[in-house]
Amino acid sequence: MQNLTAPALAEWLADTSRSAPVLLDVREPWEIQTASIAGSVSIPMAQIPARSEELDDEAQIVCVCHHGARSAQVAMFLESRGFTKVFNLQGGIDAWSRQVDPKVPTY
Repeated sequence: MQNLTAPALAEWLADTSRSAPVLLDVREPWEIQTASIAGSVSIPMAQIPARSEELDDEAQIVCVCHHGARSAQVAMFLESRGFTKVFNLQGGIDAWSRQVDPKVPTY
């Protein structure tokens, strides 16, 4: 697992020469309703073991949560399942809100 800062993710998403990663938001539905990054795929952390087969193990996946702890756990779990291109958004959606897109509410 690699850690990725919010500004680095913003640069990646803006770079049309790179394929966009899958943004895997592992927060609860109420959290996603409060704040999210456009285009994210929502699978709550507790559902990841049962639903990980929905994800392409060859895709570049950026795991997102509120502050980065749950997403780091999910990223490690995915790696244990054979995923090799997994990233953790350091600071989570909170860092995204504070460093990249202030229109995304903090909570």
